[in-house]
Formats: sequence, C-alpha cells, structure tokens
Amino acid sequence: MTTNIAPQANTAPAATRTPTKAAPPVRRKKRNDEELSGSTGSRLLKHIVLIAFGIIMLYPLLWMLVSSLRPNDVIFREAGLWLTTFEISNYTEGWNALQSPFGHYMINSMIVVVGSIIGNLVSCSMAAYAFARLKFRRRNLLFAIMLMTIMLPIHVIIVPQYIIFSELGWVNTFIPLVLPKLLATDAFFVFLMVQFIRGLPKELDEAARIDGCGHVRIFTRIILPLMMPALATTTIFTFIWTWNDFFSQLIYLTDPEMYTVPVALRSFVDSTATSSWGSMFAMSIVSLLPVFLVFLFGQKYLVKGIATTGIK
Repeated sequence: MTTNIAPQANTAPAATRTPTKAAPPVRRKKRNDEELSGSTGSRLLKHIVLIAFGIIMLYPLLWMLVSSLRPNDVIFREAGLWLTTFEISNYTEGWNALQSPFGHYMINSMIVVVGSIIGNLVSCSMAAYAFARLKFRRRNLLFAIMLMTIMLPIHVIIVPQYIIFSELGWVNTFIPLVLPKLLATDAFFVFLMVQFIRGLPKELDEAARIDGCGHVRIFTRIILPLMMPALATTTIFTFIWTWNDFFSQLIYLTDPEMYTVPVALRSFVDSTATSSWGSMFAMSIVSLLPVFLVFLFGQKYLVKGIATTGIK
C-alpha cells in the first residue's frame, strides 16, 4: 500500500513574508544629474558668448559716449573707455555750434518723421487691405510688381524723383521727403500688413457685410483695430529709418535752416579746417536718445507685430 505524500504548502502567513525591495534608481538619478549639469554648463557657455558679442557690438557706442566727454586732442589718442578728463563743455558747445541751436534741427527731423509715419500708416494700410481682401483683375501680378520694388536701390530712383520735384519747385522743402510716404511707396510695410490681414478670419468681414457694412466700414471698424501690432511695427521702423536717413535729406535739403539731424551732424566735420569731433560725438549721443526711447517703449509691440505676421 502506497501512501501519496503531497508537498506541504507554505502555510506561513502573508504578513510574515519579507517583501522584495526594488533597487533604487541610482543609475537613472546619476544620469539625470549629469544631463542637468551638462545643460547648465551649455547654457552658461551660451550666455558668456552672447555677453561677449554684446560687449563687442556695444563698444563703438560706448566709445562715442566716452569720447563726447573728452577734449578734441585726446579723442583719437585713447581707444579705451576709461575717462581721465571730464569735458562736459562738448555738449554746450555742440548745441550752439551751428547756425541754429541743435534743437532746431531735431524739430525739423521730427516734422519729417511724423509726416512719414502718418503717410505710411494711412497709405500702406489701405493698399494692404486692397491686396488682402479685394478681388480685382491682375491682383497677383500687381502684388508681385510691388514686391519687386523692394529690390530697387534708392540710387536708381533718386534721379527721376529729383527731376520731378525740382520741376515742381519742391526742392529744399520737406515735401519730397513726406509725399512719397502718402503714396504707399514702402513696399515692405505693405507686405507686412498684407500678411497680417491674411491671418485674420474672413468670417469677421462676412458678418459685417451681413450687417450692411461696406469696405470702408469693414476696414475702419474691424480690420484696422485688429492691425494694431502691425501698425505699431510700421511706426517704429518708420521712425528709426526716417530719423537716421541721410542720403535723401542731403539731396533735397540745401538750406541750413532746413537741415535735419543727420545733415546737421555732417556740418561738424570740415575737410578744410579743424573738425569739432567732441561736439559732433556729443550731439550724436543727443540724437540717439529719441531712437533709444522709441525702441525701449515700443519693443513689445515690435516683437508682437513681427511674431504674429503671417500666422494663420
């Protein structure tokens, strides 16, 4: 007689069993620490490189600021940024060195800048609405021709423009500098606004058209308020480009009373006599203040206008 002896089951209670402990993720933690330290090191290196390039780019401006506080005989003998003398008289002498106080030329520049801004905002926005929303024959061809004008240098068109304005008797006035802006001649701003308007939903136009609005009311009450980032970008760029424009203003303005800031700064340099470099550098710093303030307070609108242009 055989007896089957079954293997005894483990009757130990579950509570008395020793749980198996998982090995701590040492390798993963070590790998994360290495990646974190590596990313921190790379970011630190990038910041150091950017700061170095920033200092190199700002050095000419800082040198001009320091040179505006030095005597004329010391300016080109010292290339460093350390001031050994403090010549504040360069600002007072430079302000009254020309035929009129330097503030007179800043007012002339401001007149041209304001007229150019108004002209670009009005004409370029209307042209952009026409290209983006209206349907007419050869629209794409005209838009391509408009874009091709961006590649034309100003030296190509300045001669026929000068002849036209001279025949009209407008040379030595601000009209040749402002009138082209009222005709949407800045194709860059037209293209900028076209791309922005194309990113706006057309359902807004259709809803307004159902309510009885025509193109004028759609443009002024719907499209134009939504174009504020693009309009702000146009304003900032127009201000900077017009304020710093030298070539066009030198061609059309011959009377010293009509000089703008860039042309007036050229008057400090005399090829036949001693040039007042200290006064010129001092007035250059003064002329940069409006540009710096406009860019400082309008930077967020500039970035927003460029970032949102063309987004569908």
